[in-house]
Amino acid sequence: MSLLSDHDLYLFNEGSHVRLYERLGAHLRTVDGKPGTNFAVWAPNAEKVFVKGNFNGWNAGSHPLEPRGESGIWEAFVPGVARGDAYKFHVASRHNNYRVDKADPFALHTETPPHTASKVWDLQYPWEDTGWMSGRAARNSLDAPISIYEVHLGSWRRVPEDSNRSLTYREIAKPLADYVAEMGFTHIEFLPLTEHPFYGSWGYQTTGYFAPTSRYGTPQDLMYLIDYLHQRGIAVILDWVPSHFPTDDWALGFFDGTHLYEHADPRKGIHKDWDSYIFNTGRHEIRSFLMSSAVFWLDQYHIDALRVDAVASMLYLDYSRKEGEWIPNQFGGRENIDSIDFLRRFNAEVYQHHPGVQTIAEESTSWPMVSRPTYAGGLGFGLKWDMGWMHDALQYMSHEPVHRKYHHNELTFRTLYAFHENFVLALSHDEVVHGKKSLLAKMPGDPWQKFANLRLLYAYMYAQPGKKLLFMGAEIGQWREWSHEESLEWHLLQQDSHRQLQKFVSDLNHTYRRERALHELDCEPGGFEWIDGSDSQQSTLTFLRKSRDCGEIVAAAFNFTPVPRHNYRIGVPRSGYWQEILNSDARLYGGADFGNLGGIEAESYSTHGRPFSLTLTLPPLGAVFLKSTA
Repeated sequence: MSLLSDHDLYLFNEGSHVRLYERLGAHLRTVDGKPGTNFAVWAPNAEKVFVKGNFNGWNAGSHPLEPRGESGIWEAFVPGVARGDAYKFHVASRHNNYRVDKADPFALHTETPPHTASKVWDLQYPWEDTGWMSGRAARNSLDAPISIYEVHLGSWRRVPEDSNRSLTYREIAKPLADYVAEMGFTHIEFLPLTEHPFYGSWGYQTTGYFAPTSRYGTPQDLMYLIDYLHQRGIAVILDWVPSHFPTDDWALGFFDGTHLYEHADPRKGIHKDWDSYIFNTGRHEIRSFLMSSAVFWLDQYHIDALRVDAVASMLYLDYSRKEGEWIPNQFGGRENIDSIDFLRRFNAEVYQHHPGVQTIAEESTSWPMVSRPTYAGGLGFGLKWDMGWMHDALQYMSHEPVHRKYHHNELTFRTLYAFHENFVLALSHDEVVHGKKSLLAKMPGDPWQKFANLRLLYAYMYAQPGKKLLFMGAEIGQWREWSHEESLEWHLLQQDSHRQLQKFVSDLNHTYRRERALHELDCEPGGFEWIDGSDSQQSTLTFLRKSRDCGEIVAAAFNFTPVPRHNYRIGVPRSGYWQEILNSDARLYGGADFGNLGGIEAESYSTHGRPFSLTLTLPPLGAVFLKSTA
């Protein structure tokens, strides 16, 4: 009996099947008392399709598949094929005598690159994260603290005594969980773990949309890692790439002798920046394929959020193209209507089937309402990376302090749009590669000033409205750029300055999590209020962050020059004692210990339009947070 019902075929061809992985690909089963594997693949322009593997000596003609009506799907049950057997589909096209061996688009497991065959597998695993799964919606909500540690699994920590190999999924579980918990991050975001042939693509050239990379172990090994992180109270975000895929001849491209997954016209089907194919999201079956991939990771791997890569490249037909290199839509515009419709459908399906998760858009333009509901005309994402803040903040911090007063707007411009979307402030892997230098190396000044500037940048980031993301290595102050072939520079922690920076990031995370005023209204304008954003002459900024009930208020003050500001008066909304809960210039962080002796009493002296005020000492290249509780 076929695994595919007529209803499955209808939903697939209609573009609304979100669990195709249960039907297509390779599935272990028993038919008429005989154990074996059911194979099914979509190849509508094939004349014949066969399955070949180690079970038949890789014979291209011994095990034919049969077509399922007009659906374009070919299917067969092969007795004796067992878990772990390697296989490919041999596709004989109707066109140009094209014959090719293809990896299974729905493979659950693969051979380890550079080998490219698919492997018959199952997804049985004894999950122990029931408590996490039942309560994760609260940890993912917009009023919860979300502080993300972005990780490339293959280079977080390596084993130098064993050929400098990467840790496996199981080996990394405990040390990564211990470290992230100690550092105070709430979420881990993994660069794509979907199978990819070129390690140097960091996973962004995906070939296996249903298979975790086998470089670090089996599917169950990855499940163990996620399960372990959940049991330690850490959420897991997966980078997911529906925008493009590599051109390897054994993978998705030109699958059945036609441009099946990609657009045929290179003006729509080739991504010139990455030399990759672009999915034809106007094709119903491709929508089913991609939506099924998204739901698969949530269903089977208990992923807590999907960060969608390169959304801007999906929204615009002229993305990274010159005049004449793109085709306008039916209305003459540059908007990619098919992809826009797909993204809305993708978000609607994800939140319908898994309401406790988040979807996060890496979208680098001013496209409106990316993180607004589809019923209101938005794209439906839960969160969006604030690429503008990242660019402006890093550009500002790169200026010598003496020149910063002329660039003050680079700090303040964000507040004009800060609540147009639900933002994530991200200092990601993209900012520390390809000659851009590490974050520490970007900072001006002598070594002491570089560390002080970096602490100041992090404090400014954590005080701003929005969720947070740091790429691995940023928390210890790497001097060199990130390299995917090497471990992070953990040896730097033998030096006080790097260990002190790490301590500061840990305390910053714990402060952000502990203080409701710093996270409850990250995505609502009621949580932010300027004290003074216009003191460009002294290169200072001061503002308030408030909890939802205004019971807790944090005043954040920043001095972007190496000159201490004594007797610096700021207006505050109420009297009483304001406790200094964080000072980036504290000696334990490598600073000079300029500060406010643990706190200060508000005076009945009006300034900045408020009835009370604080007279502060602002440390050089430093930030202070002061808290008032009603």
